Amino acid sequence: MANRPAHVADVCRIASSMPHITRLEGPKGNAIYQVGGKSFVFFRTPQPDATDPDTGERYTDVIMIWVESESDKLALIQDPASPFFSTDHFDGHPSVLVRASRLSEISITELTELIQDAWLSRASKKRAAAWFAAQQSVTPADVEPRQNGT
Repeated sequence: MANRPAHVADVCRIASSMPHITRLEGPKGNAIYQVGGKSFVFFRTPQPDATDPDTGERYTDVIMIWVESESDKLALIQDPASPFFSTDHFDGHPSVLVRASRLSEISITELTELIQDAWLSRASKKRAAAWFAAQQSVTPADVEPRQNGT
């Protein structure tokens, strides 16, 4: 897969591809992806803490993604040009926010790593170890596209 800009459908595809996940529907039909009953990707409903600074309108496209640590969070949100952000509501919470409308500012590779890390931050040690072991068994031939149907 080419390292193209990320899209909302990629969030769902990548989160769904992780093992032992459950996809729930939130109260307003928003997708919530969990592993072992713990959310790792959550499509938020419009909230008063995430608003357009010019109009005051609530953002309708915020995605919350868990991170491993506060330092991981800060690395993602410290650059004002970054599509990732946080709000006072999430002070001390191991997650970052990103608007779906800004996902194209990151690559599919970056999004994949972010969602895999989110899953790893919430999965049990046993599940994480099994996932890592499975990743080690993947060879380049397993992921390279086949030519001419062979």
